[in-house]
Amino acid sequence: NYNFFFTENRGDCVCLICQETVVLFKEFNVKRQEQTKHANAYDKLAGSERSEKILKGADPWSKWFSHLFFSHDTVRGLLEAQDEETIEEGIHYVAMRNLFVREAKEAMQVKVEKKTRSKHVRESAERLEMGRVMEEWSEFRKKMNPDSLTHPPEFIVKPRGQTVWEGRSVKLHCTVAGWPKPRITWYKNNVLIDAKCPMHCDFFDTAQYYASALNVKGESSSVATIVVKNGFSPEHGVTFETTIIDKFEVAFGREGETLSLGCTVIVYPTVKKYQPEIQWYRDSVALKPSKWVHTHWSGNRATLTLIHLNKEDEGMYTLRVNTKSGFDAYSAYVFVKDADVEVEGVPVAPLDVRCHDANKDYVVVTWKQPAVEGSSSILGYYIDRCEVGTHHWAQCNDTPVKYARFPVTGLVEGRSYVFRVRALNKAGVSRPSRVSEAVVAMDPADRARLRAGPSAPFTGMIKFTEEDPTVGVVPGEPTDVVVTEATKSYVVLAWKPPVQRGHEGVMYFIEKCMSGTETWQRVNTGMPVKSPRFALFDLAEGKSYNFRVRCCNSAGVGEPSEPTGETVVGDKLDLPSAPGSPVVTRNSSTSVVVSWAASKDVKHLAGYYIECSEVGTNVWVPCNNKPVKTTRFVCHGLSRGANYVFKVKAVNAAGYSQDSANSDAVVVQPAIAIPSKPTGVTLLEAVKDYMVLGWNEPGDNGGADVRGYFVDYRTVKGSVFGKWHEMNHQAVTSCTYKAENLKENVLYQFQVRAMNMAGVSTASLPSSSLECKEWTITVPGAPVGLHVLEVRDTSVVVLWEPPVFDGRSPVNGYYLDLKEASTGDEGWKGVHEKVNTKKYIKVTSLKPGTSYVFRVRAQNLAGVGKPSANLGPILAQTRPGTKEIIVDVDDNGVISMIFECSEMNEGSEFVWSKNYQAITDSSRLTFVNEKGRSRAIFNSPSLEDLGTFSCVVTNTDGISSSYTLTEEGLKRLLDLSHEHKFPVIPFKNDMAMELLEKGCVRFWCQVEKFTPALQVEYVFNDAIITQGKKYTMNFDKSNGIIEMFMDSLEVTDEGTFTFNLVDGKAKGTTSLVLIGDEFRELQKKSEFERAEWVRKQGPHFVEYLDFAVTQECDVLLKCKIGNIKKETEITWSKDSIEIAEDDEDAAKIERTDGDLTFNIGKISKTDAGIYEVFLQDERGKDKSIFNLTDAGTLHYGRGVKHAARDKQFNILSVLLLHIRDAKIAASERVKAGVTGEQLWLKINEPTEKDKGKYTMDIFDGKDGVKRVFELTGKAWEEFLFVVDSCFSCSDRARVVGGLPDVVAIQEGKSLNLTGNVWGEPTPEVSWMKNDKELVSDDRYKLKFEAGKFASITIAAVTTADSGKYALIVKNKYGTEAGVFTVSVYNPDDEEAKEEKKG
Repeated sequence: NYNFFFTENRGDCVCLICQETVVLFKEFNVKRQEQTKHANAYDKLAGSERSEKILKGADPWSKWFSHLFFSHDTVRGLLEAQDEETIEEGIHYVAMRNLFVREAKEAMQVKVEKKTRSKHVRESAERLEMGRVMEEWSEFRKKMNPDSLTHPPEFIVKPRGQTVWEGRSVKLHCTVAGWPKPRITWYKNNVLIDAKCPMHCDFFDTAQYYASALNVKGESSSVATIVVKNGFSPEHGVTFETTIIDKFEVAFGREGETLSLGCTVIVYPTVKKYQPEIQWYRDSVALKPSKWVHTHWSGNRATLTLIHLNKEDEGMYTLRVNTKSGFDAYSAYVFVKDADVEVEGVPVAPLDVRCHDANKDYVVVTWKQPAVEGSSSILGYYIDRCEVGTHHWAQCNDTPVKYARFPVTGLVEGRSYVFRVRALNKAGVSRPSRVSEAVVAMDPADRARLRAGPSAPFTGMIKFTEEDPTVGVVPGEPTDVVVTEATKSYVVLAWKPPVQRGHEGVMYFIEKCMSGTETWQRVNTGMPVKSPRFALFDLAEGKSYNFRVRCCNSAGVGEPSEPTGETVVGDKLDLPSAPGSPVVTRNSSTSVVVSWAASKDVKHLAGYYIECSEVGTNVWVPCNNKPVKTTRFVCHGLSRGANYVFKVKAVNAAGYSQDSANSDAVVVQPAIAIPSKPTGVTLLEAVKDYMVLGWNEPGDNGGADVRGYFVDYRTVKGSVFGKWHEMNHQAVTSCTYKAENLKENVLYQFQVRAMNMAGVSTASLPSSSLECKEWTITVPGAPVGLHVLEVRDTSVVVLWEPPVFDGRSPVNGYYLDLKEASTGDEGWKGVHEKVNTKKYIKVTSLKPGTSYVFRVRAQNLAGVGKPSANLGPILAQTRPGTKEIIVDVDDNGVISMIFECSEMNEGSEFVWSKNYQAITDSSRLTFVNEKGRSRAIFNSPSLEDLGTFSCVVTNTDGISSSYTLTEEGLKRLLDLSHEHKFPVIPFKNDMAMELLEKGCVRFWCQVEKFTPALQVEYVFNDAIITQGKKYTMNFDKSNGIIEMFMDSLEVTDEGTFTFNLVDGKAKGTTSLVLIGDEFRELQKKSEFERAEWVRKQGPHFVEYLDFAVTQECDVLLKCKIGNIKKETEITWSKDSIEIAEDDEDAAKIERTDGDLTFNIGKISKTDAGIYEVFLQDERGKDKSIFNLTDAGTLHYGRGVKHAARDKQFNILSVLLLHIRDAKIAASERVKAGVTGEQLWLKINEPTEKDKGKYTMDIFDGKDGVKRVFELTGKAWEEFLFVVDSCFSCSDRARVVGGLPDVVAIQEGKSLNLTGNVWGEPTPEVSWMKNDKELVSDDRYKLKFEAGKFASITIAAVTTADSGKYALIVKNKYGTEAGVFTVSVYNPDDEEAKEEKKG
């Protein structure tokens, strides 16, 4: 049934009337198209008439299609022409094929139909026309597809993204090849669109547009982005100018560090919200942000940060700023030094590890050799691999490979790996290199599809798979088997898969055969390989082999491929030849340019390494750590003024070449360039026919002295300027020039050019129009020749020359003005108030980092003249590496001034001046210059040398310094010179004396600085003494101690002892005077020490008799004895009466080792007396006495005090606990209480009324205890005695203040109390609550600080904290308690109580 005038042509729905194409072949689309455009002409047709009209059509190809529907022979031919392989077809192709099949079946049905003659003729004519059309179509196919093969679609020209304004039209173009002719479909954000509709863009058309090409062989797609801007763009029509400032310099980093590079980008004019495109490059390759590379753009600052530097990061870094008006770029080199090696002599890490030719189970790893091999040549490399997602590194090769390329096999298909490389030499293994990029073990075709990303969105493609006739067939033989790599370590084979292999995939067996034999041996017997690559190891070096490959699948093993031909196992890639001898040229103060001839006939060159060595050291240092492929390299980071030689070596995968010949030695200095242009051309004096001109020197002399200047002139008439003419053909050497032979009253302009050995500079800016007319002014002209020296952060020295024109009277002074460069003319201010008669001045108090402009005005009797030309701007900043003049006094006392410069250029000289004038009197100073160091030696320093000495280094960027020698400074230098001429040996300790055992006397001193040649002379009363029986001398040169020993001091030894020291020309003397009382006192001590030594030869007292008081208040007399034998007699006596063994007191005597004790017990007046102990045997005797009587005030009083200190507590807490018959009421004088387990009664200031019988009754309700004490008579006297002693003791423990009697505190508050404590020794402190001891914890914070302050802190008190608290202090002399009460209240409870009362 043919209801519509449409047919399908290669997937397109084509109208047979107007030949237009509809997007989709659907009834709704076809019907709408026909009703819209052809309803009036064809709606009236119906039935067979309509079908016949449709079949006739209006075009030859439509006739072809009409016959095609009914010609089963044609349909059968087209079907048989289809490929037998599995194909992919679109929906429309499937529909067309079904249509062909259906119509073919209908056509093959036998029909009986009567035809008229006219119809038969018409059909015959149509068949002829059909044959002609088919012949034309066949010719077209041959022309478009000459190889008669089908090809998948391929984009020859891909559509390009565009940015357009809203409302404009845009077209996307592309060119696609393929056969059959691909069908092109367009998608917008994955949605099918009609590509033939005109597109007037609006903002919502911003999207990604896909072009999809489809035929029976496959599909391909490409994407383009359309950006539609709405409204007016502020940058439209603006021309931008880009300036890069604050540029990063050549940078040096070390592996593992982080390095940042940055520039400030100024874009003019400023357009709101407009941002330039910032792109960073390394060696002309654009950098993309990653974990190693971070880029940042903020405001107008572009920053690149390199995280964890590696040698791969070395290279030329470029910042490119793109605007719509163009681009600007800046570049600088970044050097990355190797990290310090862990083991001395090992090589540094290799670099640039990459993966190539990855397949299902195979990958080739390459790297570059490091610049430094270490203490010996590199023996080989180890390759490690790690599966992504794990941290386990596995070594890929057991034997190190020397070739910088290695095939890694045995990978697992579908898994990702990273690799690293380590170098090996005799000293050990290097650190590993930076890991490679991750690589996936998979078929290259699959990788290509993954890398291409997803194709166009779903296009309705259906995959039809017919039974593969090749299933179950043994695969054919591989083709093109070749040896791609051959080294001493391995051979790599590559081949193409067989044509006949089915769809199940094939694997491969590799076989080898040694030349001269016919025996083939399978290499991979265990497991066939999946990749068409294979590396063979363990081959005999120098032997020849043939190789072939077999395919296998589930059906079996196929026939072998053709052999490769004989291959000799060995390195096919030769080492590179040595590069040509390098040529070095000057570049800057820290860099040179090295050029060399390339290595000849080198294959696969990785690059060149450049090394340098300072002349005389023979230590070679790499200039680059990443090989460069060019034959020119700028070596940075060199020392200015140093002399270097250079050499170059090439490197490829096979290894290093021989080193090139060494270059000629070159001194690192800046290259000489032409000077900059002079500035400030002004008129200094004018007469009728000549004018005197002046100008400022160039700011940069180009690295060489300016040799002269050329002056040009031109006439000016109104606004018409004449041509420039030269005034002098021979250069003038000063900054002034007398322009003669001028015409009076004519205006002239002048310009000046400077000249050095490199050439002539550009011309200065023209002067203002100057009239040649005689001056009649009376004030002086402008000073000339302004320049600065000694530029520092806060100071600068400005110098000038007097004006050429003095006026009516001579110049008698100058005024210097300055202003900050950023201010206008109103910013000028004078540096000084009083006139300056000198031609220089030092300006101080400048702001660091600020630029200034200076000018000078001259003065005579008539007044102040006009200012000079401006000098500047001058930046107040100390140049890095600047050194000052230092004054030195050498060992011979010679005074000199020294100035060093590390930036000497060719032709640079040191120029000394005094008061900034050339030194003409050579008799005062001698100058010695040597290699960047100048020394000005004072021949005979005197007051004539006072002044300011300055030194300038010519042919540099104004390197200079000065030193002002004052009268005070000269005096100090002369003193120091005298000390150096006549040195004195310094003493760390002057002579001292000390008394030793046996009464021996030691005289000693210590020398601070001396040489091994030091000699000592010992003198007593001007007489030299020597070593003998009386004197012993010693000089310990390890510590400088000089000693002299005397066995004893006699009367004749009174006088002066002296040590005289001589050390070369240095001398030193130290003395000690022993006369008069000092000598006699020392003599007595000496005799005493000798007697003590004699005493200790027999039994003696180590500690003499003394006493101690026990805890039970017993008094012990004790002493320590030494050097005791069994035969030694020990005798005690009291009041000269010996205590015999049978005496009562003998039981009180005890001896424990070297300790003797006599326990008196509770002391009383009856114990008073003189106690003695005697020691005696055949070696000698000794005795000790202790006086415990009223006469022995010191011992007795001390004993009573010590005895009573502890008794105080016992008497007060035991004796006074007994209460008299009459009940005692508590008062301020009498207080009773309980502390711990003790009851106490305290009587302050006891009197006679306190005598009596004290009784204590304790009753618990059932039983009771009574204790009675008579405090009368002798007990009363002893009590008073003890109490007086106790309270008179100032060392007992006491609470001296700080604690209240009662503390009332609100619940929830924190309580903190501190009590002041006294006692010697420091008392023990404890706290009690309700007679229970407190322990410091989270609730109670107890502290005792500095032995004086005891504190208690209770955080957030509660009512449970209410109670009776006591601070107990105790030492061996007594105990005391500070008692207080804590009351905690709740405000709510208090209010409730008040309400109840109310």
